[in-house]
Amino acid sequence: MNDVTPATDQPAAAPARTPAAAQNPSLKLLLEMGPLVLFFITNWKFGIFPATAVLMGGVVVALIASWVLTKHLPIMPLVTAVAVVFFGGLTFIFQDDLFIKLKPTIVNTIFGTALLGALAFGKPLLPVLLDSVLQLTEEGWRKLTVRWGVFFYLLAIVNEVVWRTQTTDFWVSFKAFGIMPLTIVFALSQVPLILRYELKKPADVDRDHW
Repeated sequence: MNDVTPATDQPAAAPARTPAAAQNPSLKLLLEMGPLVLFFITNWKFGIFPATAVLMGGVVVALIASWVLTKHLPIMPLVTAVAVVFFGGLTFIFQDDLFIKLKPTIVNTIFGTALLGALAFGKPLLPVLLDSVLQLTEEGWRKLTVRWGVFFYLLAIVNEVVWRTQTTDFWVSFKAFGIMPLTIVFALSQVPLILRYELKKPADVDRDHW
């Protein structure tokens, strides 16, 4: 008797990734927000140049802590830390805070371009970039990637508007307490799309038939 593989109408999934070590969401938020809060406080007390030095040190310490706790370096914090150190170094070399102000514009533009550019070649980078363990259909990843790509471009535009039209202190406040809440709100707004295109586990499919 020939073995017959039963057909399934389950949508095709994007290539699977090996999940990274789990990290407590509160700890992850602390590691991301900690350097920004220190950046804000130091700027308030001592000015933008000492604050830039603190931010450079803070992102490096946060990366080390993440590695020690999870044996894993998330892509976005890693790229961001490299950019902070690079543009922070330029800030001190040229004694011009323009470079640290440009960092969010350039990094967000890179993220947006990488996502949409790779998607054009059929390579969904969003699971890697967001360090995600979600399992979505190909259509789900495609739609979510487009949304995140556009969102990164919008963040770049907003950063340009803020640093060009507002004071340095206002820009620091926006960087520390504006970008992260905007990102969280945007991520939460994508939950309906994620639920719509999430691939169900076999146990979940069986329960749906009861």
